[in-house]
Amino acid sequence: MANILLLDDSEVAGRAMRGILARGNHRCVLATDAGLAWTQLRQLVKIDVLILELKLKGENGISFLQRLRADCFLKHLPVVVYTSVGDHNVVKKALSLTIQNYLIKPYNDEAIFSEIAKSIINPWRNLHFEEARSFCAQMGFSQEELRHRREQLKTMVEENIDFFLDCASKRDATEFAARVATISESAEAAGVWCVVEYLGELQAKVAAADWASFKLCREPWELAARLIHCQLNPEYLPDGLISDQERQQQQEAREKAVWLGADVQHGPIVRPKELEQKLDNLPGFPVIDTVAAGFQMAADGQPSSLNHLMDLVAKDPGLTAQVLMSANKIDRGEMTSLIDDPRLASSLLGDLKLNALAKALSIVEERHMRVPPISWAHFWMFQVGVARLAQYTCKYLEFPSMVSSAYTAGILHDVGKLILLRLYPFGFQAMVEYSRKHSVPLHVAEKKYLGWTTREMADYFARKNGLPVPFCNVIRWVETPEEATEDAELVAIVSLSRDICLHNHVGYCGDTPKDQCPPIGDTTAWSVLRSRVFPSFNLRNFETQAHAYCRELKQELAGRIK
Repeated sequence: MANILLLDDSEVAGRAMRGILARGNHRCVLATDAGLAWTQLRQLVKIDVLILELKLKGENGISFLQRLRADCFLKHLPVVVYTSVGDHNVVKKALSLTIQNYLIKPYNDEAIFSEIAKSIINPWRNLHFEEARSFCAQMGFSQEELRHRREQLKTMVEENIDFFLDCASKRDATEFAARVATISESAEAAGVWCVVEYLGELQAKVAAADWASFKLCREPWELAARLIHCQLNPEYLPDGLISDQERQQQQEAREKAVWLGADVQHGPIVRPKELEQKLDNLPGFPVIDTVAAGFQMAADGQPSSLNHLMDLVAKDPGLTAQVLMSANKIDRGEMTSLIDDPRLASSLLGDLKLNALAKALSIVEERHMRVPPISWAHFWMFQVGVARLAQYTCKYLEFPSMVSSAYTAGILHDVGKLILLRLYPFGFQAMVEYSRKHSVPLHVAEKKYLGWTTREMADYFARKNGLPVPFCNVIRWVETPEEATEDAELVAIVSLSRDICLHNHVGYCGDTPKDQCPPIGDTTAWSVLRSRVFPSFNLRNFETQAHAYCRELKQELAGRIK
């Protein structure tokens, strides 16, 4: 990866060059005038090649190139003239200033990459320094000692900047000569010739009684210190060269390291107040970014029918939760009962409000759920599988009034995972790995890291934001249906469906299924439902049919993740 400075005042040229360099994984810094380019070269230092347009507003390219070649620190910088100017005299003048190549626009990808490859074979900064191995052999000291000498020189340069600035007013030639001799001796012993050369320039100014020019010596000395720092630290990258994407990656790497390296044996790493505050500030139920994009496309399309939008909502836990929450916040006059049907909620909101909602969704990046073998596709398959099986179970057990709510409750039962991913994107991976390493259920790992489970988080957020209470109860008690104090049948149906889908490997939610699916009659969910069915109910037939239905679901839903 190379660092390129493009000096060109054309916005189109800048966009084109950025696009070309991105394909080669190179960084690109843009300057639209010579002054800005000069500042960037001195501050960023790690620029590998300058691509120069000669036609510029203000100082032209040839003038800038002359200034560059006269500078003892920047004179070795590779320059590729890439211009619309083809005049023979201009070409001759540019070539006389030791440029790497002279190219005529429009840009050619292969030519650009070829010039970059040439420039990084031996970076220009190295030409200011003696090669370490041969210099050490010649001088009779180790590379560690050479490094120490260069570190000392860098410190000396930085500490003497104010002295050289003061020379403009003090004009003490004797003290100046003594200070120069000390620094020059140190620079020669460290093999740093750009410092020696600059000291020679300063001596020439003193000889010409040009003390006033010392007012401008801060920038050159700071550049000298930066060059030495870069030589000592080859991996160093100035902040100005770091792209927004790289900055984000660095931040994510730090956050990920905190979560994966956390010791939770002595308590959670998140304070309860912090977590509660984050939940209170969450603008809505999170939705996976790819799902949100599809929903926004559909909502932006001015649909003649809401059916497609309703389908998208009904098949996604985040959208279902958010649409229900939004619909129940609408003033519906004398109607006081909460809407618990996502299709009805979508219809009530209408296309305009759905469009506005689509643009304001709280987004979760799909990649943060990619913890093999878990992925968003497998997680989605599990949620839909549980929802469909809960619906099937209601029909089989002859609970017709609960068929619709059972499906919605199934879709929503694990929506807390999306909230976790929104608040702590790298927490999910840490908890999954802890769960596997210590062979504990995922909710135990969640409690270790957060002090809350994702179910408790979702229940808290859902109740506060007006999600219908039966769904909140399912979210809260789905893993412990025997503890449900309200909506026990609905909780038990979703819990049973979750258990059957888990052990039939209908998708994957992060919990490890048992080697063999336990009999339905032995589950805590069935202990709740047993008294709710007719005495003549044939549990064995239901069990056979439920497992068969799961196999059908796997075949049907797997098409979404192949």
